[in-house]
Amino acid sequence: MKIYDTKTAPTPRRVRIFLAEKGIDMEYVQVDLTTGENLLPQMREKNPIGKIPILELDDGTCISESDAICLYFETLQPEPPLMGTTALEKATIAMWQRQIEMCLFYQVGMCFQHTTGHFKDRMTPVPEFGKEAGINARKYLRLLDKHLATNDFMAGKNFSIADITALCAIDFGRVVDIRIADEHHHLQAWYEEMKKRPSVKA
Repeated sequence: MKIYDTKTAPTPRRVRIFLAEKGIDMEYVQVDLTTGENLLPQMREKNPIGKIPILELDDGTCISESDAICLYFETLQPEPPLMGTTALEKATIAMWQRQIEMCLFYQVGMCFQHTTGHFKDRMTPVPEFGKEAGINARKYLRLLDKHLATNDFMAGKNFSIADITALCAIDFGRVVDIRIADEHHHLQAWYEEMKKRPSVKA
């Protein structure tokens, strides 16, 4: 079993942190996104859309998409639970995970791709779209700050995959100057606590 990974990319980092929280050791194979190694035919056989990370099982079965990979390991090793245990917990975590992914993680990613032109050899950057995505991400940080005024974690009383996604998005946002603002006291306090977790170094 191994995971095709890119150490500098935010999406694979989500999986590494998830597995570190569960204490699951993994073989990681580094893939160079800058040179387009992820788009080579042998990689597209593992994931047709050429995205990383990819979990390859011992029988050759491949699972892509970070959420799907995390769900696989959550099912195999439920403790500690990072995706909930009761119906309400699972639904609440899934809700916040989806919102954070769409309103922050995705927006930061689009801001990066479309304003920096980092992948202009394989896509057509639209700078105005990237700029708008950055604005959307900053707006959502304000929402999260308000949410954390009455919550210790993103999706309830316990650390979950939603916290991992938010952390990775915020850390990656610094590349395009999307940062926690000085007035976001609750979000900053949450972030400081997240940085203390050993898994964030994964």
